Amino acid sequence: MNQKSAELTTPVRNFSVQLSPTPRGARLARLLATEQLRDWGLPLDPARQIVAELAVNAATHGRVQGRDFRLMLYVVGDVLRIEVTDTRGDRLPRPEQPGPETESGRGLLLVDALADRWGVAEGRLPRKTVWAELRLTSPEPVPSCSGASGALTKEN
Repeated sequence: MNQKSAELTTPVRNFSVQLSPTPRGARLARLLATEQLRDWGLPLDPARQIVAELAVNAATHGRVQGRDFRLMLYVVGDVLRIEVTDTRGDRLPRPEQPGPETESGRGLLLVDALADRWGVAEGRLPRKTVWAELRLTSPEPVPSCSGASGALTKEN
């Protein structure tokens, strides 16, 4: 007996790569993510900035000699999910307001500002995954301009 299975109306896309926990690996994560997003026809920003921040954190704070970190991108429906998994599950990230003279420590604050949602998932020791999600739907349409000057007018 042949049965037809339901087909997905939206494709599920995914990309995964393991990289060395070094500044070069973090840079490569951003470059590879940018090319993958381009290939999928998705907007580059703010996704590539989020990838850059999470990859730098993995290379800086999640670094264990001889253990790589993993970048994963996937799209389900209208959501792009970015995941960076490292092998320092004992060091969970906590966004904190850095001092005015501090040169670093703003990455997670930036991720918090750019992502629709983000969080940390503890994995099988010694792993943890920091993830961020972006909705891919377009915003509500902007009201059309009226008048010859193109200025927006508010009607009462």
